[in-house]
Amino acid sequence: MNRVGLYIHWPFCQAKCPYCDFNSHVVSGIDQARWRAAFAREIARYRDEMPDAVIGSIFFGGGTPSLMEVETVASIIDATQKAWRFANDVEITLEANPTSVEAERFRGYRTAGVNRISIGIQALNDPDLRKLGRLHSVSEAEAAFTVARENFPRVSFDLIYARQDQSLAAWEAELGRALGLAADHLSLYQLTIEPGTAFGDRFDRGKLPGLPDEDLAADMFELTQDMTAGAGLPAYEVSNHAALDAESRHNMIYWTGGEYIGIGPGAHGRLSAPLGRIATEALMAPGGWLNAVERGKGYETRTELSAREIAEERIMMGLRLRSGVDLAGLDASLGDTRNLEELGLLVRTADRLVLTPAGRPLLNAVLRELLA
Repeated sequence: MNRVGLYIHWPFCQAKCPYCDFNSHVVSGIDQARWRAAFAREIARYRDEMPDAVIGSIFFGGGTPSLMEVETVASIIDATQKAWRFANDVEITLEANPTSVEAERFRGYRTAGVNRISIGIQALNDPDLRKLGRLHSVSEAEAAFTVARENFPRVSFDLIYARQDQSLAAWEAELGRALGLAADHLSLYQLTIEPGTAFGDRFDRGKLPGLPDEDLAADMFELTQDMTAGAGLPAYEVSNHAALDAESRHNMIYWTGGEYIGIGPGAHGRLSAPLGRIATEALMAPGGWLNAVERGKGYETRTELSAREIAEERIMMGLRLRSGVDLAGLDASLGDTRNLEELGLLVRTADRLVLTPAGRPLLNAVLRELLA
């Protein structure tokens, strides 16, 4: 069975968050009928290329997919189901912001087939929400979570920690409050300052004070692991925590080197080919992508990955998982692991490579040495 995932990128937001480096844009008006037609056209193109695929997951990401009309989401799911067979346990996730959560719209998404929602809460502290450029309040976030819980069998939400002027005690209290909401999945990210973002610009000019030092950030990471495990949501990936069987099936495709189709501006995909594996990347600009799809050309680049590139991707993504990387076919691509093993950062068995608890917060440094 050729089981694949489908990623749909909706590139529009109400406002651009200062920490965000995703392909997201603020526009005054969106012709959703045109976008529905473009997504349907791309789904049909991939169907012709991969007629025997079985869809294991659909993920609506962005941007803010909860700004999509119910009709748009429903039409994409319907076009996908007409193009391919769905797995019996198909997971269909939609990302939402609390400001765009409406009970009626959420009921429409559920009727359309969405069975998992992921809410970008980001902080349970109103002053910090404002610093992060978020448009919602804590009370709105909790109300959105309640609406999501009433409509979907699976609910996740995101929080960012290691924020400006955040103490360890403050994060402990905030995480405890988050765990009390009883989500089955939490994505908990340390704030990173990305080049090309508003935060990146402020940081370069020395105008982003109060960020935690490495020791405090490490303490926050360890506290996060302990508290989530104690609440029955242990980390299964560096930044993702879930109850038993509530892991994101779609994201597991990325982390285990599976096959997925990417549709929408800037969307990436990984496809199997007779001679190896192909990386796809769609045109980034929303208007450019839409026009190109309507013309039937120029919407995507395709690159055949070398054996080395495939191995590096598997290591970079797989080491994020608590279960580590399957070493089948990778030994020749690995650097010498003995030093990392002696430092207690890595464990290598006959068939797997796994980060230790001490190695997990040092993932980037471990990767640099492994892939040197």
